[in-house]
Amino acid sequence: MRKDIKYITIDGRGEHESFRDCITKALQDLKPQEGIHVIKDFEPFPMYKMMEAKGFEKYVEKISDEEFHVYFTPKSELEKIKMGEYLKLDDDKIRKIMNIKLNYLQGKISLEAAKKEMKSSFDIVTPQEFAICEQYLQQYGVTDDELAERMEEILEIFQGILVTNKLELPSGHPIRTYLDEVEAIREVLGEMRNMLGRRFIKNRWAELYDKLSEINIHFARKQNQLFPALENKGFDKPSKVMWTLENNVRDIIKKAKNYLENQQDKAFLEIQNEVIEMVEDMMVKEEEILYPTSMDLLTDEDFGTMRKGDDEIGYCLIATPPSYGRQEDKVEGMDSNNELLKDLAQVLRKHGMVTNTSNQGVLDVSQGKLTLEQINLIFKHLQVDLSYVDENEIVKFYSDTKHRVFPRSPGVIGREVQNCHPRESVDTVEEIIRAFREGEQDEAEFWLELGGKFIYIIYNAVRDEAGDFRGVLEMMQDVTRIRNLEGSQRLLSWNKKQDVNNVIDNDKKTSNQYGITKETIIGDLVKEYPFVKEFLFNLSPKFNKLKNPILFKTMSSIATMEMISERGGFEVQDLINKIIEEINVRK
Repeated sequence: MRKDIKYITIDGRGEHESFRDCITKALQDLKPQEGIHVIKDFEPFPMYKMMEAKGFEKYVEKISDEEFHVYFTPKSELEKIKMGEYLKLDDDKIRKIMNIKLNYLQGKISLEAAKKEMKSSFDIVTPQEFAICEQYLQQYGVTDDELAERMEEILEIFQGILVTNKLELPSGHPIRTYLDEVEAIREVLGEMRNMLGRRFIKNRWAELYDKLSEINIHFARKQNQLFPALENKGFDKPSKVMWTLENNVRDIIKKAKNYLENQQDKAFLEIQNEVIEMVEDMMVKEEEILYPTSMDLLTDEDFGTMRKGDDEIGYCLIATPPSYGRQEDKVEGMDSNNELLKDLAQVLRKHGMVTNTSNQGVLDVSQGKLTLEQINLIFKHLQVDLSYVDENEIVKFYSDTKHRVFPRSPGVIGREVQNCHPRESVDTVEEIIRAFREGEQDEAEFWLELGGKFIYIIYNAVRDEAGDFRGVLEMMQDVTRIRNLEGSQRLLSWNKKQDVNNVIDNDKKTSNQYGITKETIIGDLVKEYPFVKEFLFNLSPKFNKLKNPILFKTMSSIATMEMISERGGFEVQDLINKIIEEINVRK
């Protein structure tokens, strides 16, 4: 069933001698972009051959044994999509591939028949041909849900003929970086396979899962950097389908990790083959389809821009790669919020409020006078993360703060907000926007516990002075420390010291003069005592990976003393005591 077709409904249930005449008349009166929707109390097989001969294809819905809905749609040329503008492909071949896939998905042929027909029709199918056919499926009513659920079956149709050439790319190229991460992840999977044949050692498995969990960084960079670039070329299936598959991988890793932490050793070992298979399957999809298609769709300039934003998110199991792209494009001090300055300056010049392009022009804001530089600095230093989506549901801004709860990169700017969320939560996002747009609600709040942190999120409808909907402002904050505050603090305390009588750790009072508890964020501690960072590196080899500056930057803003102690294999109070001793020595 095509969503872009208007269907003329003919109900032919029961005795209906004139049914055939109704069909004939409907065919004669049919206009462009119209089809016929037939309802019968049995599957109308006799109509299929007749309608096919007249140039129609069918889509069948079985409501019950006594109710069938058949949608007859005029066969047409594949309607060109944006993605096709960037790929030089054989249209006849694409049409043939599409017919085989649709015949299978619509239940007209079996999986084996589809595989046989595909193999007899083509010697090879390229990743680009496979990818554009996935994009075309939405024209035929194949939903993203169905595509995600049946992806393994679809891939099986191409077994033996989907051919991918090995990509040879220089260090620093974003796709080479993804491939290097895939290789590093495979090394972890290899160690996991070896461990399955040995005596169970919990600490060793915990180390491997610490490494494997870094795959979240790999996914985050794809979702915030690569997927938006592909969307700009009309290829949105990775955002809508692959994101779901990545969430499935995250979920099973988390499930296995919970088994390990809760001493469920048997359940943990039983799930390992499934974990390995799902991670490997995801990487194969990346290597065979996503990366080769990306290379054909994106330009070298696209990749240069992407590389500049990659560092903001970090890297999975590898060191920071070298730069890529023209060095003269890199402006000292440039960050993602400069886009806000450019847009704001253009608007102000348009309305005659500022006549120069520097950041020093003083502007009349709602309450006060600020330069563009000051506005930008305020956003950078807010202790809350902001994101703004305009009335057209396009992401226009996020605050580039050091403490961001979730990663962001410049790739999200200009992106449809629906593509910034996993498919499972899109309905919630759209409902919030709908309720705000229609004036039913003005705010929506959420909170969640994540990695030992308590995260508070609130969405506010943005309205102008006339009350018209102008977008959505998202505010997000880690309120773990705020939530644990008690009593009063009326005296100035530069070191964020707490009254020792108010510091609670493991249900008993501690007595360290620095106010360090299991909830203390390691990044805050390092800001106050920079030497603690090097001290941790030397304290345990398990902290070596934190020497990666990007990884340390990412982890330090969220990792508590409790999390750090678990990673290093220490009791939390023991680690706190060691750090206190070091501080005392250095003072």
